Amino acid sequence: MSDSPKLTLDFKGLLCPMPVVKIAQAIKQVQVGELIEAVATDPGVMADIPAWTRSTGHELVALEKQDGKTFRFVVKRVK
Repeated sequence: MSDSPKLTLDFKGLLCPMPVVKIAQAIKQVQVGELIEAVATDPGVMADIPAWTRSTGHELVALEKQDGKTFRFVVKRVK
């Protein structure tokens, strides 16, 4: 497994629940063990993405506020 994301997505401007909907669709495009990186502007991802990873069994590798306006997260496909 590589530490670099296999897929990088831009969810800027999308409001809840669209970032979760989009990551759920994108996770199917990568292999087990691969990473997806995404950036979003909706602060709701700070709660929504951890909840989604817990409920789906995928791993939240990183979740950070970047510049006061954007949020970056990395998810690892586990199954």
